Amino acid sequence: MISALFSRLRRFGRETHGVSAVEFALIAPFMILLYLGAVEVSLALSIDRKITSASSALADLVAQDDVITDDEIADILNAGAVIVAPFNAEPLQIRISSVMMNNDDEVEVQWSDAVGMGPYAEGGSVNVPNGVLQPNRSIIMVEVEYRYETMFNELGVSHFDISEVFYLRPRRSIVVSRE
Repeated sequence: MISALFSRLRRFGRETHGVSAVEFALIAPFMILLYLGAVEVSLALSIDRKITSASSALADLVAQDDVITDDEIADILNAGAVIVAPFNAEPLQIRISSVMMNNDDEVEVQWSDAVGMGPYAEGGSVNVPNGVLQPNRSIIMVEVEYRYETMFNELGVSHFDISEVFYLRPRRSIVVSRE
């Protein structure tokens, strides 16, 4: 009885039919996960490019004007959602601010508007990298944030937080003022 069992086990061990099916069954989940991960990373990179493009375009739209109205700034803020299409615009957060440096090298906010996040307080302080501003000059600062939700919540990679800050000097005047 035991010898018959051993002979069957030896015959089973020498059998080569179906080896590739077993190998495929072992490797397939890893390969599918790798493929889906590559798709998620490429989508995250695409939205990152869209966020960079949105921050640049919005800053450019504001910097082209010398006086900007409430209606114009509302349209510019709404343009952000159009730029990130076809991605979901719900997690999109945009803040556009005019920032000026006085003679004492103090940086203060002249005006700020936002959607999805709070605007800066007028006259408040904000951090700007060295060399971006000069005394008695202003810049338009656009901050864009986006939370990209992935399909891998169970694996611990639930989202990518993407943010971009873009600085641009006004083109037609020293300051873009609000009306």
